[in-house]
Amino acid sequence: MNYKQSGVDVVAGEKAVDTIKSTVKKTYNNNVLSGLGSFGGLYKLELSKWKEPIMVSSTDGVGTKIIIAQKAKIYNTIGQDLVNHCVNDIFVQGAIPQFFLDYIGISNIDIAIINQIIDGMSLACIENGLALVGGEMAEMPDIYKKDDFDLVGTIVGLVEKKNLVTGETIKKDDVILGFPSTGLHTNGYSLARKIIFEKLKLGLDDYVPEIGDTVKDAMLKIHKSYYPILNKYAENHMINGMAHITGGGLYNNIKRVVPEGLTAFIDKKSWEIPSLFNWLIKSGEVEEEDAYRAFNMGIGFVVITTPDNAKIIMKENDCMQIGKIIIP
Repeated sequence: MNYKQSGVDVVAGEKAVDTIKSTVKKTYNNNVLSGLGSFGGLYKLELSKWKEPIMVSSTDGVGTKIIIAQKAKIYNTIGQDLVNHCVNDIFVQGAIPQFFLDYIGISNIDIAIINQIIDGMSLACIENGLALVGGEMAEMPDIYKKDDFDLVGTIVGLVEKKNLVTGETIKKDDVILGFPSTGLHTNGYSLARKIIFEKLKLGLDDYVPEIGDTVKDAMLKIHKSYYPILNKYAENHMINGMAHITGGGLYNNIKRVVPEGLTAFIDKKSWEIPSLFNWLIKSGEVEEEDAYRAFNMGIGFVVITTPDNAKIIMKENDCMQIGKIIIP
């Protein structure tokens, strides 16, 4: 027997790496000192540009949104989802993205699929100003069912110590700003899939009048990165706290940054919940509390700031006041 007969095609893996090299190279900057395929990615820190740099890192995935991508045979959007999700996670603490690594665990190497995923990742890396310095493709037919795969990303960023956003400066009467999401982002898909495919028996190409979109297009909308529009406010010390609204929704994510002795009051009537969420809640007969924990309900990112700074940020961006900080 040989390795290929056991289900692992080393040659296909090498070809896949070769085909993505030119795409990945587009994300490189002068700090990247190694090419794709090295045992480790080399990234030079320009310490002369930093006084007290703090490294901020995070690892995450895109969850069962992958299943929708598989069914639709559209793979570039989840590559963008992955990068943008990770960027948001470290930007919550004020970090400027530096470099990214990905992990693709897959049943069988399909070069066309790998290319689409990496195309999406590379595009998002360029948009967020970070380099895709390496990753891993693991072909494991005994772990993943045929055509199954998983997608995980690791990001590293830097922030000046004086610009670190921790939530410690949040005070009573601070304003909570909500920034609209583009859809489900990368959370709540297990519940959404049960409602759409099991309860309603819909297909990906079915048009849903209530949301004005097909199931496929609504479910694959790209997870938005908020770093490009908000970084200037973080660097100018106009933000006291931030929260990325992912698993756990508004309930569980905002409280992660609010200091002890304070709490976040959210006015649910302060923004119009997108039709997608209303449709899912009604169709699935989802309890309100469950909906706010499973879905972002149209708010993808939250900024907590002073009333004066809130006025400036709202004037310059598509966002709204959705609450304030109070003493419980």
